[in-house]
Amino acid sequence: MTSLKKNLNTIALTLIAAAVVGGIVWPQKKTLVVAIGTLGLLALAAHIAFNLKSLKQSFRRKSFIYSGNLLLVVVLVMAILGLVNYFLSKNHYRMDFTTAKLHSLSGQSVTVLKNLKTDIAFKCFFREGNYGRAAMENLLKIYAYHSGKVKYEFIDPDKNPGLVKRYGVTQDGTTVIEAGDKESRITTTTEEDVTNALIKATRAAKKVIYFLEGHGEESVEEAGDNGYATVKTELEKLGYEVKKQALALADRFPKVCALLVVPGPQKDLLPNEYETIRTYLKDGGRVLFMVDPETATTLPFFLAEYGFRLENDIVVDTVSRLLGGDYFMPVVSEYETHAITDKFTYATFFPFARSVEIAEPKPEGVTLTVLAKTSPNSWSERQLNQKEVKFTPDKDKQGPVGLAAVATFKTKAAEASPAPIEAKPGQPAAEESKAKTGAAEKEARMAVVGDSDFAKNRYYGVSGNGNFFLNIANWLTEESDLIAIQPKTQTPRTIQLTPSQGRLLFLVSVIILPLAVLLLGVSVWVRRRSL
Repeated sequence: MTSLKKNLNTIALTLIAAAVVGGIVWPQKKTLVVAIGTLGLLALAAHIAFNLKSLKQSFRRKSFIYSGNLLLVVVLVMAILGLVNYFLSKNHYRMDFTTAKLHSLSGQSVTVLKNLKTDIAFKCFFREGNYGRAAMENLLKIYAYHSGKVKYEFIDPDKNPGLVKRYGVTQDGTTVIEAGDKESRITTTTEEDVTNALIKATRAAKKVIYFLEGHGEESVEEAGDNGYATVKTELEKLGYEVKKQALALADRFPKVCALLVVPGPQKDLLPNEYETIRTYLKDGGRVLFMVDPETATTLPFFLAEYGFRLENDIVVDTVSRLLGGDYFMPVVSEYETHAITDKFTYATFFPFARSVEIAEPKPEGVTLTVLAKTSPNSWSERQLNQKEVKFTPDKDKQGPVGLAAVATFKTKAAEASPAPIEAKPGQPAAEESKAKTGAAEKEARMAVVGDSDFAKNRYYGVSGNGNFFLNIANWLTEESDLIAIQPKTQTPRTIQLTPSQGRLLFLVSVIILPLAVLLLGVSVWVRRRSL
């Protein structure tokens, strides 16, 4: 009996531990688990009752007080850790410590997710053995982290033939993105394709971009080095529709024109074409001019009406020679403050470019900004007939030299196509006039780049050239959520070791260091034993 009294505490703790383990492993056996736990609590109560006198004496000992303080500290630390863990579980935060940010989204993707107005549902049709499923799942976890409007589910086509038929899925690895009554689908697992599909699904209407033709411009259908097929492909990925447009026989633009691109005409536009563009701008139009040097056009005079100054020159940059180009390929690595260049840090190269500056005085009501300027080591070469290119202080202009500029100005569409606006009942005449003015006023946007080669197929993928073109186009069409760095290909960094280096690393990390710790521990133990 005495032995049982002494060991009641051990029996009680054993029964309570068995009840806890049983509840976790066999939750269906609740009756047995409760019975064992009850027996444990009764045994603990009996132990306290039988040993109450000795327990009281133990409570007065210093060792118990110290142990109690230690136990209290442990409980407090565990409570703090529990609170911190609870807080972190409710406030999830991701941190990417990789140098190349392999587990982070690009700025463009994050911006698109932050601007979502509707819930997005990703229906991912992947078989169990599809190696792309894990990549897509990891990517969508990051998308869902940045926006609570993103929901996703993975569907096995073999187990859900009804859903396969409903969504018309014919290929394993298809992802359907639903945004209300709109949808888009992809069969890849890259961030770029997912973001572009998301943009297509959430865009209210597809905007149309027209490329001017009929003056020696390179075609958007041309896949060779000098064509713009890559530009067309990338714009279509963002949900735009790209078409060609001739103005020689047209007196107005199509109503669906969101942007007109004039890609380096080699011959001059006709007077009626200039007038058509003027009318388009008066109605709040958007135009991107890419004007090459040494072309016999009157575009510089037309652009001067809106505050742009284009000299008859060629920009020479000695820095580009250090980067692998020649003196006639100026490079831009720093940009002026603007929505187009915000967070844009890539260098851009402009093969054979002319300067684009702001005219003084500026036209009234026009806001102009120079986007890109060359380095101080460049200059505007204005003596185009000399055999040797060199800087002449009294004739050439020392850098930095502007290569791209933008302009915005307010227009009144009512002047071009007046439309009466009736006042609401009870609306004062002053408010009626204000409503008319506000409804008729629009904002026209223009961008001018002194080179058309930077966006051609040959140079589109060079550094930030393609991104710079897309940012300009997105700003002109007021797609602000698309103005960011495009998703880029990221490759992890690896360390290449020789066989000797590998063996040395194994010897040090697996054998020498653990053995040193073991020997140190043994020596400390021996010293303490001898004291």
